[in-house]
Amino acid sequence: MKFLDLAKVDIRSGSGGAGAVSFRREKFVEYGGPDGGDGGRGGDVWAEAVDGLNTLIDFRYRQHFFADNGRHGMGKSRTGADGASVTLRVPVGTEILEDDQETFVADLTRVGERVLLAKGGNGGWGNLRFKTSTNQAPRRANAGQEGVERTLWLRLKLIADAGLLGLPNAGKSTFLATTSNARPKIADYPFTTLHPNLGVVGVDGVEFVVADIPGLIEGAHEGRGIGDRFLGHVERCAVLLHLVDGTSGTVAEDWRTIIDELEAYGGHLADKPRVTALGKVDALEPESLAEAMAELEAACGGPVHALSSVSGEGVTEVLRALRAEIDAGRAAERAAEREAEGDGEEPASWRP
Repeated sequence: MKFLDLAKVDIRSGSGGAGAVSFRREKFVEYGGPDGGDGGRGGDVWAEAVDGLNTLIDFRYRQHFFADNGRHGMGKSRTGADGASVTLRVPVGTEILEDDQETFVADLTRVGERVLLAKGGNGGWGNLRFKTSTNQAPRRANAGQEGVERTLWLRLKLIADAGLLGLPNAGKSTFLATTSNARPKIADYPFTTLHPNLGVVGVDGVEFVVADIPGLIEGAHEGRGIGDRFLGHVERCAVLLHLVDGTSGTVAEDWRTIIDELEAYGGHLADKPRVTALGKVDALEPESLAEAMAELEAACGGPVHALSSVSGEGVTEVLRALRAEIDAGRAAERAAEREAEGDGEEPASWRP
């Protein structure tokens, strides 16, 4: 299945049906009076996050979603049928934006979340509604309310526990293939990875999801290379694994390039917890490895892991470091939720 993380859709809710102008025409009923029914309500347009989807490819082949109009009212006080609603089934993690791609509409981050995108028009009143003591034979009815028409953008941000960052050919896809059942494309040329890949990784009996995105280059936040289009897929991650190619000879400059792009991208991406690792250490001599590790530790100002996705050296330690950060992030989120709900506060003792 082809990956698609951005789609444009045109939606329109249904218009309400018109009310009817009708009078009773029955034998032996001298003063029948009005009996025009109301029009039916137009259908709504909803968006719902569903399980089992990880791409917006369905919206490549269908971009128009129109709800049904309500039926008109009829005589004998019959109300028109309501129009059928339409639901856009989107993957979890989908953001909905206005046509300018900047105005935020909704963010569906949980399975089953629904949001109303366009409300259907109300049905018009029939002439029975206008009957009064002074106007017992009204000959007017309301037209139905028009539906709402909008153009929206759907932007998918994959939900993963950990995200992989690095320059092209830093070894991100090899790491994902080694630690999970994912099979990303691996080759020795830049931008081998063109679409994000997800893999389920396990360590010490605990599993978590890792996202691999295409490599970044200097100026990516301005659209150079593949650009910052895929950085949104790691915005929701609890921790970032920054892989630096140990064979590049400029490990400090490579590390700084990615950090500068994260800061230029904006938001809280640069503030997320990071685990820094020097990759491809199986191709380095002991002296070169020690020199590269010292240079990278001086640049990042923290601990650096040495790993080789080919030989497996240091992989388990890196996974454990990622898991520790993920657990800490989840614990902080739970504490924040409890504090927001007021559960963390002790109830005050009653006093007369």
